[in-house]
Amino acid sequence: MYRHMFALQQVARRTISSSARRQIANKIPEKQMRFQDDNGLPVHLKGGTSDILLYSATMGLTVVGVGYGMYLMVKASFPQNKA
Repeated sequence: MYRHMFALQQVARRTISSSARRQIANKIPEKQMRFQDDNGLPVHLKGGTSDILLYSATMGLTVVGVGYGMYLMVKASFPQNKA
């Protein structure tokens, strides 16, 4: 039993320590340039298409929510007569 655990520890240690490191390019300077560029867009829309879609969805849901809230307030202020 102990032999199996020792073998498993060695395999795990060997796998982790012999893995090659991947070189990841630093994208921060190019993102800083994009966000500092004076192109007339507000900062919350400079991220690209995904930011525009997220902003539009948020504004749409806000308008729908406010409209529904107004509808409920108006409906509550005029009670229905049941005959």
